[in-house]
Amino acid sequence: MRTFLKKSWPYLLGLILVAALYYVKLALPILSGYGAKNLCSCVYLGERPQEDVISNELASFPLNLGKFRIDNTDSSAYGSVFGLSIRKAIYRKGLGCTLISQIDEAELRKQKIRLPEKPLINQDTVPWPSGNLLLDTLSHRIDNSALQEIVDEAFAEPGGKPSRRTRAILVVYKGQIIAEKYADGFDQNSRQMGWSMAKSLTNAMMGNLVLNGKLKLSNSAAIWEWRQDERKQITMDHLMRMSSGLGWNENYSGPSSATNMLFKSRFMGMYAADNKLKHEPGEVFYYSSGTSNIVSRLIRQVYGDDRYHRFPYEDIFYKIGMLSLVMEPDGGGTFVGSSYAYATARDWARFGLLYLNNGVWNGGRLLPKDWVKYSTTPAKGAKRGEYGAHFWLNSGEPGNRSNRMYPDVPTDLYWADGFEGQNVFIIPSKQLVVVKLSQTTGNALDDNAFLSSIIKLLPD
Repeated sequence: MRTFLKKSWPYLLGLILVAALYYVKLALPILSGYGAKNLCSCVYLGERPQEDVISNELASFPLNLGKFRIDNTDSSAYGSVFGLSIRKAIYRKGLGCTLISQIDEAELRKQKIRLPEKPLINQDTVPWPSGNLLLDTLSHRIDNSALQEIVDEAFAEPGGKPSRRTRAILVVYKGQIIAEKYADGFDQNSRQMGWSMAKSLTNAMMGNLVLNGKLKLSNSAAIWEWRQDERKQITMDHLMRMSSGLGWNENYSGPSSATNMLFKSRFMGMYAADNKLKHEPGEVFYYSSGTSNIVSRLIRQVYGDDRYHRFPYEDIFYKIGMLSLVMEPDGGGTFVGSSYAYATARDWARFGLLYLNNGVWNGGRLLPKDWVKYSTTPAKGAKRGEYGAHFWLNSGEPGNRSNRMYPDVPTDLYWADGFEGQNVFIIPSKQLVVVKLSQTTGNALDDNAFLSSIIKLLPD
């Protein structure tokens, strides 16, 4: 045996080296693509200095192995690792940034996309929530100093090193802003990334389609590639509940289904739809960014290119005053419904209020009457009642509701969630919306304690 190992170790070492090099080959384009895309968006949408983005969003390992820079001559950003796997993202007005993947840059820049016309409104002269004009006094008896202490604590950095990176906190009670704070370098006009909060925007888009009779949740998903195989069983409801049964790997620590889709694919929805069935549709809940991009692709099919890029703004988001919102498309022009949306904290709060008001804004219904109930009903496969339809839930395990995500917060809490601590929390029983925007890489805020502390201050 010892002789065999002695003779074999050079071959084993060679195999390990080949495997390592292959992994590096797969991983480097993801690292450089991630950096280029996010630097581009943070600078051109968030209007932040590139040095600030590099020292925060791109400072942790392994991203800090890369070199990233902005090129203002053509509104773009570049990323590379050890000088290899150079990737480029370009900024286009009204569309945000798009990573160049499986498409020639000239072709990408020539895309004809009909964008909506933003309403010519000075929101500073319009009362909240449609505008930014706030009341001088609040009508609710709340200990404001105690509330401010809770908010201030959310910006603290345990250990003294930046890791929590809270950028905005906004608390809305009974429709009024009762607390609002921003980190240095950010204010009420700062667009901030939402990451997977984009999934909940996709929920609103689907809800509006259902309201207008464009789609039914019970319909089979109209994916051409699925028509001849077992995937034809998958319905719109299965997709909305992350219960399609499609094979997927939602892992961001290296090459995976999710990272290959976001940082290597031109047509993200098509990439996700190409996966084979792993489980019976409707039986297993598995959180999948690919699923959201399949939904986004299907929404585009409904309206076609003439209307698709305008409809969510014109029919939903501009109507509620979300004028800062930019949803970014993939290289094929389809909104990345899983991950790429930027808006101010106040606009994210408006989104929460739309749901708190059961899909009604200024007397107009933008979502079906039962849409919020549908969205907050747990998926069959979500054993702790943790997920509904593109929203996270605090419902708890059936028969044991104490087993839930936030045990000290009411069970009717639901929220949009981004992976670095971006949240829109909605608690109907308390008439409360809380927005938290951060870029957390460690020592995360205890959201259970944070929310329960705010709730304790509210009048009975």
